Amino acid sequence: MQSLRTDDARFSGLPGYDFAPHYLADLPGFAGLRLHYLDEGPRDASVTFLCLHGQPTWSYLYRKMIPLFAAAGHRVVAPDLFGFGRSDKPVEEAVYSFDFHRQTLLSVITALDLRNVTLVCQDWGGILGLTLPPALPDRFTRLLVMNTTIPVGEPVSEGFDRWRAFNRSRPDLDIPALMRRSQPDMSAAEADAYGAPFPDARHKAGVRRFPELVMTAPDMPGVATARAAARWWRDSWRGPSFMAVGMADPVLGPDVMAALRATIHGCPMPLEIPDGGHFVQEKGDIIARAALAAFGL
Repeated sequence: MQSLRTDDARFSGLPGYDFAPHYLADLPGFAGLRLHYLDEGPRDASVTFLCLHGQPTWSYLYRKMIPLFAAAGHRVVAPDLFGFGRSDKPVEEAVYSFDFHRQTLLSVITALDLRNVTLVCQDWGGILGLTLPPALPDRFTRLLVMNTTIPVGEPVSEGFDRWRAFNRSRPDLDIPALMRRSQPDMSAAEADAYGAPFPDARHKAGVRRFPELVMTAPDMPGVATARAAARWWRDSWRGPSFMAVGMADPVLGPDVMAALRATIHGCPMPLEIPDGGHFVQEKGDIIARAALAAFGL
């Protein structure tokens, strides 16, 4: 499999991101690919926060949340999916599939033997992440969910349809510009940091592919897994949940999140972030503090 590896120099001096890199180069089923992840806080902590990013972001998305979780004494693991961040980036778009990404995350969890996991997810971090606890129920105990959905083969929102068309029309997506539009109070340096893993269009195969994978038709791969996950969250989940919603998100905003809340058993009323866009982790310090308090951690 042909893949690219972004030069380490592009990750030097990124604002708010001074975490040490860690790598997994021997994930079963992913020979020849190296996956990057952050691993902060004590390794022997009783609670692990697993922070999953979406598209077109990477673990930089969680830079405002990770220090608060770690300072509270917890382990924090934030992987970069293949095609994103410091992880290797297969060149062929056909490599990227729902099952490819989902199996990556299942393999990371088992390789690192993560237990007593608080799932922290948004965007594709939730589309994928919310299917993981049903497969590994003994490893997950809490949920912190932000702007995302469980697509079960039906249209998600008009905003998502517009986003898919926009992404499709820009094979060399200007990621810093996208981030600034989503969260206008983000600094230029922070927006540029989101683009650091992607020096040119060849590095963006995963970025181009993700919107095409969202299960908006009943015959798409992943629909059966997503439907089973939705049933599990409704019928089997009994752990504590915390939801935060970026209210200014035009893609997976309040209406989509209200439907997701109705799917998750016992999910309380959300923390609403009025000036939070789709990438609501840009208000992550507020969310992390509130979630830690709600969980009693």
